Amino acid sequence: MNYFRPLLPYFLVLLVVLSTSIFLDIGLINLLGQSILFALVVCIPIWRTGRMSYVDIGWPWGLVLLGLISFIFSDGYWLRSLIVSLVVIFIGLRMGLGALKMWRLGLLNREFPRYEYQRVLWKEEGKDNTLLALQIDAISQGLANASFLALPVFIIASNTSETFVLLEMIGLSIWLLAFILESIADFQKLEFLKKMKKEGKQRQVCNVGLWKYCRHPNYFYEWMVWNSLIIAAIPSWLTLEPIRIELFGNDYSDGLLLTLICILYTSRAMYKTLVFTTGAVPSEYYSLQKRPGYKEYQQQTNRFFPGPRRLI
Repeated sequence: MNYFRPLLPYFLVLLVVLSTSIFLDIGLINLLGQSILFALVVCIPIWRTGRMSYVDIGWPWGLVLLGLISFIFSDGYWLRSLIVSLVVIFIGLRMGLGALKMWRLGLLNREFPRYEYQRVLWKEEGKDNTLLALQIDAISQGLANASFLALPVFIIASNTSETFVLLEMIGLSIWLLAFILESIADFQKLEFLKKMKKEGKQRQVCNVGLWKYCRHPNYFYEWMVWNSLIIAAIPSWLTLEPIRIELFGNDYSDGLLLTLICILYTSRAMYKTLVFTTGAVPSEYYSLQKRPGYKEYQQQTNRFFPGPRRLI
């Protein structure tokens, strides 16, 4: 059970999605689509190679698939449905196209450090069956696209109102700003690495642009991208008719509350992933070993939330 415990939150949220009549059909279609995509693109390659890096292809393209399914099968106002679908598709394409480029360049032929770090954690947790742990981790990524990442999208796309309210506009504005800043952070990191390579410098610490204000601005703004969808989903959640959810033979009339809890869980789940699972902490585990100036950078700069640099 120690291996399968991380899947429990995903299954619970997925159960809520599939237990509501309004999201049952689209939830099943998305679950089937994500299952096929991850089986072919992620799980089978991981089984053959023992490398987790294929998740970097499957997860973002799963978001593209989610956006397409949401637009095609949702029953809400077409413009709102189109907007939220394009939002999710853009999120997926930004990372998915980059992953395909890395695959074409052969960079997926080695394991990424953040996934090597997973093996460190598994060893500490007493998980000796690495192949099983790899598959469980991969499955959790697919379940994320079918559960808590899908729910805010489905809720927004189900809203039949032809009027956009202020909170929706605020959420979409935050998404656009966060999406742009995340892209800028990636561009600044890439330009820094190119400059260091040109100057013949190795193992340098990127502390330029947005990287001066936190050590992982790309992860922070990725988190804000999903927070913006939660904000934009609240008005549509308020328009939902009372939902009755049947779980384990019990009928719950407070389905709206359960749905809201699942939406809010998206923020927590993404924060945990981007900081502790495959984000900041795994990245810094190896940066401290490889980059002599990284410890000083840690002392001066916030890890996740942007802020002024500290004097040491």
